[in-house]
Amino acid sequence: MELRQLRYFLKAKELLNFTEAAKMLNISQSTLSQQIKQLEDELHVPLFNRVGKRINLTEAGEIFGEYALQSINRANEGLLVLKDLKNLNAGKITIGVIYSMRILFARTLIEFAKQYPNIKIQVVFGTTKDLLEKLNLYHFDFILTFHENLKEPHLKCQTLLKANMVLVTAKKSLLANRRSLSLTEVAKLPLALPFSGYSTIQFFVESFGEENLEPNICMEINDIPTLFEIVKTGNWHTILSDTSVNDPEVVGIPIDGKNMKRSIMILSIKEVYEKKAVKKFYELLKSMHAKNLE
Repeated sequence: MELRQLRYFLKAKELLNFTEAAKMLNISQSTLSQQIKQLEDELHVPLFNRVGKRINLTEAGEIFGEYALQSINRANEGLLVLKDLKNLNAGKITIGVIYSMRILFARTLIEFAKQYPNIKIQVVFGTTKDLLEKLNLYHFDFILTFHENLKEPHLKCQTLLKANMVLVTAKKSLLANRRSLSLTEVAKLPLALPFSGYSTIQFFVESFGEENLEPNICMEINDIPTLFEIVKTGNWHTILSDTSVNDPEVVGIPIDGKNMKRSIMILSIKEVYEKKAVKKFYELLKSMHAKNLE
């Protein structure tokens, strides 16, 4: 059953004359008759009574007409929705974001929402592990996360920005005025770190291991604002990317080492169709963070 056949049927139903209906549709009468006959054969029921050159609807034709009209209307509505999607007047995007990107991401989110107010946006914050799992289940259009060593061939990877890893300490701390710290110095400090599900702590455990250092990890907490509250006491320190540090009572001190800079990536699934709204979000992200891609 084709939409074309439904349109032909509805025009014939309206005019109750195959010749006039064919003229209105700019097709031959034989084509119209043939298409309606194919439709009747598929439905296994006649839609018109044919008496000479006159036609009238059967009971089945009357009933089917209502559904045929609904189908045409729904198809037309679908075309309008697709047109709106293309013109960014409708649609929805779902994004997964690591916690350390929340500040920079919020700026882009606000700007995108201003430019495209009709696009609905759903944002989920989580750890790299959780976000990757959900991305692979098609829960997100894309995610923003640390993921330097991409091994999944089905993922599309775009570098968004480079983030420096820093020791976060209280402004009242004796360390606050240091220009940098060595990894050896950091290992000796009492540390409150993100929970083990976070990519940041995994990164530093590996970094400490390469230097044969045993860090003094006193706490693991799965909430960045709570980590800041702990750090602000001056009794503990944490390690985060500099993109996370926005509290006026703490400072981020660079950690020496060639591997102390990490890449925040835009990850999506290669085989999935990319919505126009998603592409626009990519463009905005990259333009707003271009200066951090060094």
